[in-house]
Amino acid sequence: MSIVTTQPSDGLSRRGLLTAAGAAAVGLGVLPGQAVADEVTAYDAIVIGGGFAGATAARELRARGRRPLILEARDRIGGRTWTDTFQGKRIERGGTWVHWSQPHVWAEMMRYGLPIVEDPGPDRVILSTDAGPRSFPPAEAFGRIGELLNRVFEGSSALFERPFDPLFREAEVRAIDGLSLRGRLDQLRLPPQDEGWINGFTASYAGGTNARGAYTQMAKWWALAGGTNSAWGTATGHYRVEPGTGALVQAILADSGAQVRLRTPVTSVVDNGRQVVVTTRSGERFTAPIAVVALPVNVWKTISFSPALPAAHAAATREGIGVPNGTKIWLHVRGDIGRVYAQPAEGNPIGSLIPFASLGDGQLFVAFSFHDTFDGTDLRQVRDAVQALEPKADVVSIKAQNWSKDEFSLGAAAYMQPGQLTRLHEALQRPSGRVAFATADIALGWNGYIDGAIESGVRAARSLG
Repeated sequence: MSIVTTQPSDGLSRRGLLTAAGAAAVGLGVLPGQAVADEVTAYDAIVIGGGFAGATAARELRARGRRPLILEARDRIGGRTWTDTFQGKRIERGGTWVHWSQPHVWAEMMRYGLPIVEDPGPDRVILSTDAGPRSFPPAEAFGRIGELLNRVFEGSSALFERPFDPLFREAEVRAIDGLSLRGRLDQLRLPPQDEGWINGFTASYAGGTNARGAYTQMAKWWALAGGTNSAWGTATGHYRVEPGTGALVQAILADSGAQVRLRTPVTSVVDNGRQVVVTTRSGERFTAPIAVVALPVNVWKTISFSPALPAAHAAATREGIGVPNGTKIWLHVRGDIGRVYAQPAEGNPIGSLIPFASLGDGQLFVAFSFHDTFDGTDLRQVRDAVQALEPKADVVSIKAQNWSKDEFSLGAAAYMQPGQLTRLHEALQRPSGRVAFATADIALGWNGYIDGAIESGVRAARSLG
């Protein structure tokens, strides 16, 4: 595999040099690159996007005898996963957790011999009460939340009898697909404290508000995980790739043999019936018999497609599947607060606060925010929000990634809205002429997870023959 970094007109920037140096450090060949307007270069296949979906699609195309080109808009690979460092610790600024119930990512872990690491649990849990945030023993807090979740998703395993074929029981799924998480919680008529304990949990997946999120989305995940709260907890937030998600996507890319061009945003995709012509922001053009668009659904609308996107694809990118407000925040916290986990009620600026590691002068936490007016990149706002949950917490520094304001994601992880599964899902799996679409957002199974990105990449490449 070779990596080309596209230069600005005044020569290779310092950032481009650092990108090339970083690629060389992980053992990837690096070539100097210069974008030239009106130049046309032909390949066997083009993959737009260098995240897990794109990397997997490229490897699958290579296995089918094609020489793929990957065009990646960012100055790094990984898409909505991003292994970085903070306070001397390896962190993930995007997608993180894996599990053996996620078959596609687990197969890749075994293939490349990458170990996992288990995140330790908290020693206390802060939840909302009528009197404000209060600490509870983990067994009591998680025990009650588990009982509530089992009620919320009762019957999910029957509804999604074959969860990797989510419309296997189409009539039953269609009958309930218009229900939001808010609607499901309203059906249960929970006491105020139970409502406060559970609505923040579900809202943190749906993008901050239960009214936005489809009940069927989380019900499908629930069935995929095993249909119980204990299975859910270990399947979705307990194990990480020990050397980082970056190590896994790099391994997949290395096997793809693809040429990777970084800092190369795409503006146009034209399928003229004989070949696909892809034009970049700098004016450079590439052609290939087939192409895979491996970008988040929310980003499709920023590209000009000819012919126009099919109706379902156009609706999906207009409505959005990636949650519209999503910031992942790493925090260096001082203060005698222990390994505290916080899960406030829906509407709080902090969706959840999770302990990660001890530091020499404090602790490292990770938080998620889905609040539309809260700036998770602002230290003062973050400090105030955390102290409203735990007054002893002194947030001294942060590293945050607002995926919603990232022009190449325009949203955080996937969570479908009511009606989208039955209205859009099947059509989103199909290619449009010589162009296929791959993204974790539209995966059959674990959409929104690394597993879904890998599944989607394989399926898209195979759909083009």
